[in-house]
Amino acid sequence: MNTQMTDRVQRSFSRSFRTYHDAACQQARIAERLAQDLRKSGAPQHFTSALEFGCGTGFLTQKLCADFTFEKLTINDLSPEARETADGFGADFLCGDAETVAWPKRPDLIASASMIQWLHDPAAFLRRAAIAMAPGGWLAVSGFGPGQYRELVHVGSAAKAPGLCRVEKLVGAVDGLVDVISYGEDERQMQFSTPRKVLDHLRKTGVNGRAQKPWTKSSLLAFSNDYCQRFGDAGGVSLTYHPTWIIARKPDTV
Repeated sequence: MNTQMTDRVQRSFSRSFRTYHDAACQQARIAERLAQDLRKSGAPQHFTSALEFGCGTGFLTQKLCADFTFEKLTINDLSPEARETADGFGADFLCGDAETVAWPKRPDLIASASMIQWLHDPAAFLRRAAIAMAPGGWLAVSGFGPGQYRELVHVGSAAKAPGLCRVEKLVGAVDGLVDVISYGEDERQMQFSTPRKVLDHLRKTGVNGRAQKPWTKSSLLAFSNDYCQRFGDAGGVSLTYHPTWIIARKPDTV
């Protein structure tokens, strides 16, 4: 992300830090599945050095600490408030943009849930992670694909993240560097009573960090009418999530 965009996204997630955990139910499910898939894929119960990017309020951190043990666990987030997450799990905290901060050397686990979509080139980031891992290390990462928030895209919103890409692109990025054990994608919809409730959900989860213009009464009315016309029914309106994920292991000798 460029500096201006990074600052805007950081401020948005910092503002939503107290509301994120209760509102981000989809991200919680994604983190749980990622940790389960890592375990089922044959990852060892103990890691020497683990690095998690975009820890937030600790959905994935909690699952990793429940299923695995670590000699050293470092967790990163753009928002300084996430230091609370690190303190809660006895982890080292690495604050800043995951693309520019200095990473710990040769971790044998790199994990991240629902973060890489905020990068402009998630595939390049994933390739860098595969290179940085120690031989025999594991990679467990989830992001979001191009179907994410498709309703918002159709009504002209800028709320979507910049780095939405299909899982095949993530797999291709690490081809030849790691053995991909499992990968996949899914689409699931949340239902809200009104478009205003959709906006409230985005605000509570910090996803409005790319918004550049404040709402006016007329623009909010136009947004709501368009959203209801396109994606509404008797039960309310929908919002689509499109999670993607990959689990991989680096060969013991490279």
